Amino acid sequence: MKVYLDNAATTPIAKEVITEITPYLTDHFGNPSSTHSFGRKTKNAIEITRKKIADLINAENSEIIFTSGGTEADNMAIRSSVHDLGVKRIITTKIEHHAVGHTAEELKEKHQTEVIYLETDEVGQVNLNQLESLLNNKTKTLVSLMHANNEIGTLLPIEKVAEICDKDHILFHSDTVQTMGHYPFDTKKIKIDFLTCAAHKFHGPKGCGFLYQNKHIQISPLITGGAQERNNRGGTENLYGIVGLGKAMELAYTHLEEHQNHIQSLKSYMMKSLVDIDPKITFNGETNPNKSLYTVLNVCFPMNACNSMLLFSLDIHGIAASGGSACSSGSNKGSHVLAELPKQENCQSVRFSFSRYTSKEEIDFTLSKIRSIIKNE
Repeated sequence: MKVYLDNAATTPIAKEVITEITPYLTDHFGNPSSTHSFGRKTKNAIEITRKKIADLINAENSEIIFTSGGTEADNMAIRSSVHDLGVKRIITTKIEHHAVGHTAEELKEKHQTEVIYLETDEVGQVNLNQLESLLNNKTKTLVSLMHANNEIGTLLPIEKVAEICDKDHILFHSDTVQTMGHYPFDTKKIKIDFLTCAAHKFHGPKGCGFLYQNKHIQISPLITGGAQERNNRGGTENLYGIVGLGKAMELAYTHLEEHQNHIQSLKSYMMKSLVDIDPKITFNGETNPNKSLYTVLNVCFPMNACNSMLLFSLDIHGIAASGGSACSSGSNKGSHVLAELPKQENCQSVRFSFSRYTSKEEIDFTLSKIRSIIKNE
């Protein structure tokens, strides 16, 4: 049996999405910038998708900018805030995705942008009192805090942060790559300036996403050389990626509650079963279902000779999981997120992440293999 439990890294493309994309790989191939009928056909498909996505998050069409994914969208938001909007200070945390953390550090080094890191507690929750105290300052500021941590699943109270920032007229960017398509968003209710999305996190194609940019903000393109995306991003559009993104997002929100209930039940079941296997097993990050991303479970296994190679052993049994963020799996560095959490000594951490296609049978198979590995059966 093959079991895929690394859905926070990427998800399989939904069959309905493949069906939607196929005509744009075969018949409808015109360049969207061309004025003839072939180009008009594909340009229309892009604009229909833009409206579909805008409607799903209660935004305006002009506020959706298609990108290559979450990393580019995060870079657009953060770099443009400094270069175009006069931001001199970025407030963030040390447990953000590297698309945010490394970008902020580079701006600090090359543009003398001040970077302040908020404190996070033992489960990765941000110190909101500290945030409020830091905003009593006239320095032009961008707050960049991810909605859900991609490694430990801790959820940010995004509405509360938005209120705090709006009160002091502070720019607010949230990396919503792990939550877009998994939680509802209403940009008319949340006072936020930038949201980001990657289609492959909710059964869409890789290489496509979008930046939501509040209509009251004007920024320069990060990529120049063309007038695409209303002069916001140069380069021929990823036509079939955009079409696939729209279909994947439509499917995600049409059946959202059903998907949430299914996945949360699997996560809760796995948590209880793991503790039954070994009471010394604990969990990294927030475990309260109302404060934790339902698709992610980060497990801390007590270190011993049997489970020191747990990830490798699971892979041998056909089970895919992660030891941290897959986006940096090419490096040998440990997780920067887990490094900020306490009690990491003598602990082997594994991230299991679920999707709507994950079954209880797959969880049971995984649990049986974990039991045999850690008990050396």
